[in-house]
Amino acid sequence: MTDFFSALPNRRAIIDRRAVADRLEQLLAEAAGQDATALRGKIVAVLADALASGRAEAMRRLDAHPTNGRETVQAFAFLTDQILRILYDATLRHLYDPGNRSTSEQMVLLAVGGYGRGEMAPGSDVDIAFVTPYKPTSWTEQVIESMLYSLWDLGLKVGHSSRSIDEMIRMAKADLSVRTALLEARYVWGDRAVYDTARGRFGTEVVKDGARSFVAEKLAEREARHKRMGDSRYVVEPNVKEGKGGLRDLQTLFWIGKYVNRVDNIAGLVEAGLLSPQELKQFQKAENFLWAVRCHLHSLTGREEDRLTFDLQLEVAKAMNFTPRAGRSGVERFMRYYFLMAKLVGDLTGVFLAHLDDQWAVRGRRFMPTLFRRPRKLDGFVLERGRIALPEDDFFQKDPARLLEIFALADKHGLAIHPSAMIAARRDAPLIDNETRKDPRANAFFLDVLTSPRDPETVLRWMNEANVFGRFVPDFGRVVAQMQFDMYHHYTVDEHTIRAVGLLAQIEKGELAEDHPLSSNLMGKLVSRRVLYVAVLLHDIAKGRGGDHSVLGAEVAEKLCPRLGMSAAETEMVAWLVRYHLLMSATAFKRDLSDYKTIMDFVEVVQSAERLRLLLMLTTVDIRAVGPGVWNSWKRQLLSDLYHAAEEVLRLGHKSNGRKEKVDAKLAALKSALNVSEAEFARLAKRLPESYLIAEADDILAHNARHILAAGKAPLSIAAQVYPERGASLVTIYAADHPGIFYRIAGAIYLAGASIIDARIHTTRDGMAIDNFLVQDPLGRPFDEPSQLARIERAIEDALANKQKLQPRLEARPLSRTRAEAFAIAPVVLIDNKASNRFTVIEIHARDKPALLFNLAYALFQSKVTVHSAHISTYGERAVDTFYITDLLGGKIESKSRLQTLERRLLDASEVRAVEQQIAA
Repeated sequence: MTDFFSALPNRRAIIDRRAVADRLEQLLAEAAGQDATALRGKIVAVLADALASGRAEAMRRLDAHPTNGRETVQAFAFLTDQILRILYDATLRHLYDPGNRSTSEQMVLLAVGGYGRGEMAPGSDVDIAFVTPYKPTSWTEQVIESMLYSLWDLGLKVGHSSRSIDEMIRMAKADLSVRTALLEARYVWGDRAVYDTARGRFGTEVVKDGARSFVAEKLAEREARHKRMGDSRYVVEPNVKEGKGGLRDLQTLFWIGKYVNRVDNIAGLVEAGLLSPQELKQFQKAENFLWAVRCHLHSLTGREEDRLTFDLQLEVAKAMNFTPRAGRSGVERFMRYYFLMAKLVGDLTGVFLAHLDDQWAVRGRRFMPTLFRRPRKLDGFVLERGRIALPEDDFFQKDPARLLEIFALADKHGLAIHPSAMIAARRDAPLIDNETRKDPRANAFFLDVLTSPRDPETVLRWMNEANVFGRFVPDFGRVVAQMQFDMYHHYTVDEHTIRAVGLLAQIEKGELAEDHPLSSNLMGKLVSRRVLYVAVLLHDIAKGRGGDHSVLGAEVAEKLCPRLGMSAAETEMVAWLVRYHLLMSATAFKRDLSDYKTIMDFVEVVQSAERLRLLLMLTTVDIRAVGPGVWNSWKRQLLSDLYHAAEEVLRLGHKSNGRKEKVDAKLAALKSALNVSEAEFARLAKRLPESYLIAEADDILAHNARHILAAGKAPLSIAAQVYPERGASLVTIYAADHPGIFYRIAGAIYLAGASIIDARIHTTRDGMAIDNFLVQDPLGRPFDEPSQLARIERAIEDALANKQKLQPRLEARPLSRTRAEAFAIAPVVLIDNKASNRFTVIEIHARDKPALLFNLAYALFQSKVTVHSAHISTYGERAVDTFYITDLLGGKIESKSRLQTLERRLLDASEVRAVEQQIAA
């Protein structure tokens, strides 16, 4: 195996094994007579210099050619080979000279796993196996122990095993990971005869006749790994090694090819018929790029880091010379190229498994089972072993509309598409030109897939993988593999869009009725369901163009919808939905829904019940498709509240339900929920202002009333409980009202480890504060442990009683979050005196960070204003906090100079340290 690294240029610049060995021999000869420990120290010292020099040369090459990952990983593997060979020889010659060795004292050193393939990133483990013919002797154990200590002293992370050949075979049969590692075992040094025997027995006793089970286990292992990593190759913080479309997927293909066809290298997959020469080039292109990314990750972090987090994306993009171009930043261009490579890995996987399936089918048994179905009409397409295939290779070329038709047929009949047809579709996708895009048949096929009542998500994803989607809808092609560089969105724009379509189909089929009862109920009431599907497709289609993607997307809709065969009315509705697809979430999450003007402003834009229904469902799937954990019951409740409030206004005769009628209805519901006398209820009702009764839900009013009655004349009463309907915990504070109470409560809740997602602050007519806070833990879940709830109550009590100073404790808490710091977000303060009839509405956009709400609340306290409600939203690294305020006399803030001072204080507060320094001073 001396020429395993024959393609590696100028290997002696990395390490000259002979020169290092000669230097070591001279040094050890001079130290003759010293004990083994001293000699081993000298060996390690020489090898450490050689290792450092070799690593520096490998990294120099990477810096010179930052996208050449293949040469870098080979350089590290070659360097490790030479270090091990020198160490092996020196250990046997100078530390544990065996003299005339018996057969049982023979030993071979193997490279296994990735190191066996000759691939090592800067932070990779050194995976080695010591193999002996029989059970290890005391001499072999001494040699192995000494070598391992030397390797550890060199600072290497070593994964090792020491087994006889019999043990090796037994372990390989029993353990898939051992079998896989040994599959790539490579001779490094030692007794070659032992290696030949071990390799021969592994081939005849383990590999032979075990191909089908190995492939099945490897594919199952791959599926499980994908699920752990998010089950998408388009997650915006991908794992370069283990994620879908990463290095491990390429390695799995090689393992399967090696096991089934006994190939020794990647090029052997072509001879085995598992890849074409062109596909081999694509394999090597993707592998080279992914290895380069992984090497840069290890180099930048100084450890084995395989997750491409936001902060590292910036650094890797810079290291790999991705510069801004055509309106995209360097990091966006880098990540788009990364996702295109991940997509290429997915394409190669499909092709490879298809070739493998065909090989086994020739032998009479397909590997991947498919139900045989024979639809009556396939319009010229044929059925090959249960999958749609082409009757001849130029079938698409004769009529490019068939590139859309094949997907429509696959959806209609519930069939898979033969991999050879997918390969042809990918090859012929460039045939889709303006003439094809205007073809009514092609547009009908596309719309049939998009609005399918079956499984549009799967077929749209196939269409996207074949590049047909982006060719037929060029505006969609512009967002393929386009990441959204923020911590809120989990997927690329195209993946987010396809997932949203899939979620809509699931809602329509009733599969998500428990999570989305309102949307599931409304789906059957739509006048035009295809309007909704097209709007979901187009809602983010204009992202990355440098303007408001909602406005630009509406313009795309106005041009595309007529081409798809939609009427003028449908086109207008789709364009409106795309233009206002963020309106409902912005209103529900950032505004006070108990403020009547909020509802009226929203209804003024929506104008019809059909638009309201469509907008709710578009908003729902848009939020849920952002990523796991983004949708929760709190958002569902807010959207439902807004929908019902807007629907009431839109219904004929809504004016009969005025403010007085609402207050009377609330008091009646409250009275029925309480078991108190008429006189006691009258006294309670007299204390409650109308604004409070309108703002809070009936169950909250009942909870607050019981709290107030139980507190009696106590100056302070705090209660924390789980509130499952909102997916949060409800914290209620009943206390004598005084300036600063809001910021003290906010600081105490933060110190207790909770995040406030909504706050409603009220004052009774006799001067008591009754404040309701909805809080969650850092993962967006309710606090449900009694000890957690007690901790929140205790922290608030201490803060309001001034038992502990908030500021020193807040300053002791960490204030930075590394991932969020990857994003430069300039804080913005928006002050609106028209959004409410009674309040000045202030909206602050800033980078989310610990204690942000406390600092904003303290800035409002300094400004001598009263906070009536607060609405807190986070979008990844970005926080949007909205406050409804008045001056101390209950009026809006009108003074221009006062508004400017307020804005300045809030901007300072967005930089957390600023306020704490003021407080400390």
